[in-house]
Amino acid sequence: MAVMRGVVVVLALVVVAVAAAAVRGADGAGECGATPPDKMALKLAPCASAAKDPKSTPSSGCCTAVHTIGKQSPKCLCAVMLSSTTRNAGIKPEVAITIPKRCNIADRPVGYKCGDYTLP
Repeated sequence: MAVMRGVVVVLALVVVAVAAAAVRGADGAGECGATPPDKMALKLAPCASAAKDPKSTPSSGCCTAVHTIGKQSPKCLCAVMLSSTTRNAGIKPEVAITIPKRCNIADRPVGYKCGDYTLP
């Protein structure tokens, strides 16, 4: 009886793990691969002032971070800019999405729909 109960528990755990993988995607990765967008958002720390003031010039460190994340995928950059980490830091998404343009990133995803916003 105890062995049977153990088998049922193991099977239940396998079902939960398979369901979780299906939700995350076939490869088990999210928008930014294995790194959650909230953790990836920490790499945008140099962008704090540029993401709050649309008239400020982003630092070179900010532009490098945005370009690096954006090269991974527009979906990742979008997820990072709209993450709870950035919101909790007081970042305005409508300002943050203008950073790639203000950094003059040539290969930025112009017109990419990012939540309720479109990348300029």
